[in-house]
Amino acid sequence: MIKKILIAAAAGLAILIAAVVGYVVYMQVHYYRIADFTRLETQNAKTGQVKTGETYRIMTYNIGFGAYAKDYSFFMDTGEMKDGTKTVGTCARARSKEEALVNTEASLAILEEQEADFLFVQEVDVRATRSYQINQRKLLEEGMDGYASVFANNFHSPYLLYPFTEPHGAVQAGMLLFSRFSISENIRRQFPVSDAFITKFTDLDRCFLVSRIPVEEGGELVLIELHLSAYDKGGKIRAKQLAMLNEVLKEEREKGNYVIAGGDFNHDIADSSDSFPSEQKKPEWVYGLKDGDLAEGYRFVKAKNAAQIPTCRGADMPFEEGVTYTVVVDGFIVSEQVEASAENVDKGFLYSDHNPVVMDFSLKPYMAD
Repeated sequence: MIKKILIAAAAGLAILIAAVVGYVVYMQVHYYRIADFTRLETQNAKTGQVKTGETYRIMTYNIGFGAYAKDYSFFMDTGEMKDGTKTVGTCARARSKEEALVNTEASLAILEEQEADFLFVQEVDVRATRSYQINQRKLLEEGMDGYASVFANNFHSPYLLYPFTEPHGAVQAGMLLFSRFSISENIRRQFPVSDAFITKFTDLDRCFLVSRIPVEEGGELVLIELHLSAYDKGGKIRAKQLAMLNEVLKEEREKGNYVIAGGDFNHDIADSSDSFPSEQKKPEWVYGLKDGDLAEGYRFVKAKNAAQIPTCRGADMPFEEGVTYTVVVDGFIVSEQVEASAENVDKGFLYSDHNPVVMDFSLKPYMAD
């Protein structure tokens, strides 16, 4: 009898080991990174150039793949209350397809209401378990049919079995750029990312999208949409990403182009880490970025209301104003020939763990030599 039990246990263990090894092989076989300098096509192309001296509006919004209702928390986020109580999110997916669709459609309405000329949108799913296969890219592009659009994939993952009670599943997602004007070129640049065995399967394939808008008086308006790394202990990967971004900013300035870079920096870009009432400690992931961290001739455009309205909430717990930690991590960098004024838009974190940011800007003519 004991012998039979031991044989059965050994067989069960062998099956378990085979399953684990098979899954690791499956993950490794499906692992890849998109090549640097990948050219991307513009969909629904538009005509028209921007002009110096005219005022335009640009907007950035991380829609959180339609999952982040006000009372939603995400399993990868952790935090700590000021009394020492640990907090951790619970969900690996949107809580239902219906809620994901409601949040996505509400985010589309927010994008539409600002009537911006250009829009940066992050965490847009194309096909993902976590958002119940809702094609958010298609939904947004159909809703914004008056714009040209460009999609840059920055998260492509085979089926993640973790957490075991609610696997995150397979993901194809990325960033969208919308433009009312002609786009002459789109290049996807590959950010440095972690190649650690576990992290490489769970982190995004971070990138930034460089899109070129012709300027009537000559030169280009270079739009750079980005989404820097989070969950980067010590900030080593993000430091490499910033160095790469700065190199591109430097090159574009030397060409005499106008440059606007923006999106979700996953850094405090407005000296806001202690600006908002909270019963939580400042999270470990909150690092500050200042103008001095940028290439020469560039600056962050701090929103006029940055001290009153945050753009990101901790997702380790349901949002509760005055309790949940909040900070400003979304916004824009501009080159010296761009005049700009930004404002954070308070949407109360109803449909995403981010609030949108809008910026009005104009291009100053370069003086003739």
